[in-house]
Amino acid sequence: MELAASWEVAQRTARGLPPEVENALDSQPSLQGAGLLIALPEHKVPLKGRGKPSQSDVWAFLRAGTNYVSMTVEGKAGEPFGLTIGDWLKQVSDGKRERLEYLCELLQVPAPGAELRYQLFHRTASALIEARRFGASLAVMLVQSFAEDAQSWSDYSAFCAILGTSAGRGELVEARRTGDLRLFLGWVDSKVASDAALASVV
Repeated sequence: MELAASWEVAQRTARGLPPEVENALDSQPSLQGAGLLIALPEHKVPLKGRGKPSQSDVWAFLRAGTNYVSMTVEGKAGEPFGLTIGDWLKQVSDGKRERLEYLCELLQVPAPGAELRYQLFHRTASALIEARRFGASLAVMLVQSFAEDAQSWSDYSAFCAILGTSAGRGELVEARRTGDLRLFLGWVDSKVASDAALASVV
């Protein structure tokens, strides 16, 4: 609900983005001034291997100058990022092995440790997959948090580390990768909506 209110209110602004998301995008020169072209809630992206698609809370397609941007947004209000890799693999199958290898290949990372969160892997891969599908040169996976959660921040920081970068709050950081498709990771802290804001979008 908070994520929906945040993005619905933002539709009335020049760039169509929540202010904290704008500020995070502007922390990277190649993303400065990015504006929203379209935002789709609960957007599903098929993944290789058996299993469900990755379903982002919001998938946004942006334009930043001459660049197009594919951005997946994961809303959080104090709950964890789902299963760890270790727990997800407890009932291991060929389909799960194929999917994990596929995700690691997309993200250009080695086999992950069991303590890392599976959701962060497939949500970030979704941004890359849709970037390729729609011809974007930039991909972003953004966590939009509405409640303080030390464990989720720690999990996000560990995920950033395996992608060769250091987590920062309120900003985007660039993952280490080769090729012409650039990947950024971000975390923003958002305020819960006021009663007036909620009433305006209901």
